[in-house]
Formats: sequence, structure tokens, C-alpha cells
Amino acid sequence: MKTLKKRLASGIASVYVVEGDDFYLFDRAFLMIKQACQITMDDFNITNFDSENFSIDALFASTEQLPMIDPKRLVVIRGGKIKEADKKKITEILLKIPKTTTVLVLDYSKTFEFLKKDFVSVDASRMDTETVKKIVVATLAKSGKTIASDALMGLIDSCNGYLTRIMSELNKLVCYDLDSNQISLAMVEKLVTKDVEYSVFALTEALAKKNGDKALTILKQVEKEDGIFALISNQFRRLFYVSISDYSTSELAQMLGVKEYAITKAKELARGFSKAQLKKICSQLEEIDYCVKSGLILQTNALYLLVFYIIYI
Repeated sequence: MKTLKKRLASGIASVYVVEGDDFYLFDRAFLMIKQACQITMDDFNITNFDSENFSIDALFASTEQLPMIDPKRLVVIRGGKIKEADKKKITEILLKIPKTTTVLVLDYSKTFEFLKKDFVSVDASRMDTETVKKIVVATLAKSGKTIASDALMGLIDSCNGYLTRIMSELNKLVCYDLDSNQISLAMVEKLVTKDVEYSVFALTEALAKKNGDKALTILKQVEKEDGIFALISNQFRRLFYVSISDYSTSELAQMLGVKEYAITKAKELARGFSKAQLKKICSQLEEIDYCVKSGLILQTNALYLLVFYIIYI
């Protein structure tokens, strides 16, 4: 988003392709580009396409229209069904659009990834923790609220760093106690719905500290979540890998296809186990996974079996 702000200050490009995993940043990119285009007449100068109404002919027609009153038109693509043969045609249309039109592709599912090589790419992935902190503090200031430092970190961790979820949870926190100007950690722990990945972090931390009661409490909360066994398995494999690797945090993040935040957390959690313990846990995971897939044991039972194994390893 910082890069987008600088680019817009130096001039508006013809096409922007937004891609990432934090949908709040998609909305933010839209507002930034709309403002830069100086659009005030939305009904006349913004055309929206999605998977229901997108077509090559409609795209061409919308890009050729002239703006009314405002200096530019904005064509927003939020999805569409694309055939392989259509990709070249779409690229050709976008390469020839008039200067009065800007196209914004909000590529939630990487359908339009082929456009990135020819047009401006905008990263809407999770931001670093310090940037998220600044955004949260600035957002709360508009409501006349502040947040304690431990509460801020608790909020970010609970939402796994996603601004999409953080902003949603902030609405609850701001309205919870109108007589208090500061959001406390107690409020965060009481009101904020924990992200599944964060719950896996918390579960791993409890297991590292041999806190069986806390581990079982967390497990009870997430045992019905889709893919929870895979998340826990991936977590411990990541812990084992970072524990035996000499690569830097950024190198590991790139190799494992995750954010540096996830590697930093993994390194912290890995310190609670020896390398030998993590190797045994990974071996046990393979055995339990085979039993689940073979129908020898239910996934819920497998989760509890795994937790007890780790507690007493």
C-alpha cells in the first residue's frame, strides 16, 4: 500500500492488478485509486464487473466510454470466468484503453494473474506488525479511543495479522465500553474471536510449556474446524524445519511460502522443544495421518492422541 501511494502521487497508471490475502487492503486500494482519479459521480463513472456480468465485449465497451463531469472513468473487475484463449484478448484491450480510463483488477483468486507482467501490480498481502499497529492506533483515534500495548499485540495475534479481521473486531471493541477511552487486554480476550491459525500457535505454545489443561481447552475450541489436523501438522513440520535450518528468516519465509511473521513465531515456539522431540513428533504425525486416512481412527480422536503424545514426550 505504501508503494501504491507513492505511485499514485507520481501519476495514475492505466491498469492496476491487486493481489494478496488481506481483503481489507483490496478495499483500501480501491478507495486510493478512486480518490486519485478524482471520481465523484460513481454511478456515471464507475463500472463494476464480477463473475456474473464479466465478458470481453462488455469490458471493451466500458473502457471506451468517456467520463461524465469527472476527469476519469474507473472500471473495476472483481472476478470473471476466463478461458485460456481470452487472456491475450483481454491484455490487448487493456493495452489500448484511452487515457481517460483506469482499470482496477481486484484479483481475489488469482484469475487475472497473467496481467501482472504487463501492468502495475499491487501487493495486498498481510502487512508487517509495526505498520498494522500504526493503522489500528490511527483508526481508534478517529473514535476517540486508545489501546494498551499488550491489548494491541493480543488483537493482532488473535487475528493473525489480517487487517480484514482486525477492523471487524475493532467495531466490537470500540462499542463495548463507551465509558472507557482505552481498550484493554481483558476486553480483547473477552470479545475477539480467535483466528484458527492463532489458536494453533496458542496450542503449540501450551504444549511446549507442558500446560496440558490449556492445550486441551484450546483443542476443544477448534477440534471441529475444517483442516485443523493439517494446520497442526504443518505447524510442527515448520517448527522442525526452522530448528535445524541455518537460513535467515526471510530466506525461510520464501522457501516455505509463508510470511516472515510466521517464521518468527515458529522460531519462538521451536525453542520450547528439542530437535529430537520435534523429529519424533513429526514421525508420530505421519503415523496418525496414515491412520486417519485409512479410517482406523477418527480425526477428532487423532487430535487428542497427538496432544497427549506431545505432552508426555
